[in-house]
Amino acid sequence: MSLRPVKQILETKGTVEGAGVKLQRAFGFGKTKEFDPFLLLDDFRNDKPEDYVAGFPWHPHRGIETITYVLAGSVEHGDSLGNRGRMAAGDVQWMTAGSGILHQEMPRGDSRGRMHGFQLWANLPARLKMTDPRYQDIPSSAIPEVAEDDGAMARIICGEFWGRRGPVEGVAADPAYVDISIPPNTRKRIKVDVARNAFAYVFAGAGTFRDSSAPRAVLTEHTAEPEAAPAYDARNHSLVLFDRGDELVVQAGPEGMRFLLVSGKPLEEPVAWYGPIVMNHPEELKQAMSELQDGTFIKHR
Repeated sequence: MSLRPVKQILETKGTVEGAGVKLQRAFGFGKTKEFDPFLLLDDFRNDKPEDYVAGFPWHPHRGIETITYVLAGSVEHGDSLGNRGRMAAGDVQWMTAGSGILHQEMPRGDSRGRMHGFQLWANLPARLKMTDPRYQDIPSSAIPEVAEDDGAMARIICGEFWGRRGPVEGVAADPAYVDISIPPNTRKRIKVDVARNAFAYVFAGAGTFRDSSAPRAVLTEHTAEPEAAPAYDARNHSLVLFDRGDELVVQAGPEGMRFLLVSGKPLEEPVAWYGPIVMNHPEELKQAMSELQDGTFIKHR
């Protein structure tokens, strides 16, 4: 077994998307090689309805998959294919935009006004960029939950983990997406396929990701360039990007720790990216923009 070194620790950056939704961005726009096949991870967590209720009105997507995971509140959604629905706490929607779709997502708070969820973007390989759009709507009750003897727990959204397999299937990058909770002061060794890129995003508690050497760099919202960092500590809003290896070691702190563990096979293809459209070449982006203007963007009805 070889431990995965910690390659970088990043802190989220506040940003505004949609019609004024305030959220925290863990990564996106410019780090396609390090995170391949993933493109972006947003943490939309807020207890002030005025900061999220305007939502994400109608907008296009092409060439990617968007994965929405709701923890508190709900998200009402609709699209140009006539689909309508509502995601509640614990639910997942895996949308393959493929050749193109127009959709909207409108978050709503719970009885206390709280809204919390994540959206992850996964790239599609060139051969599937123009595939027909599709949805996989997964209710919370269909997501396997596994408990270990030491109290550690995992919700398995996609991929195989601790002997169970998540309900999302047929995804191009063959990813693993797991919501993991580690009890206070507990140490766990977690296997990860050596051929995959992998990262952990901490959203509750704090702890330490251990390896045989110090992280190569730490990027925070206050530093534009990497600087030496001997610590492996990760807390709420920390993203830990791993180098190659076949397992990682995590040590939860006194309050425990909860994080998303995401991994996938890199596509290793060129990326041309403009807003919600991700293709392989700039010419394909220009074509998509032209089709949006002349009304031919939607290929599948």
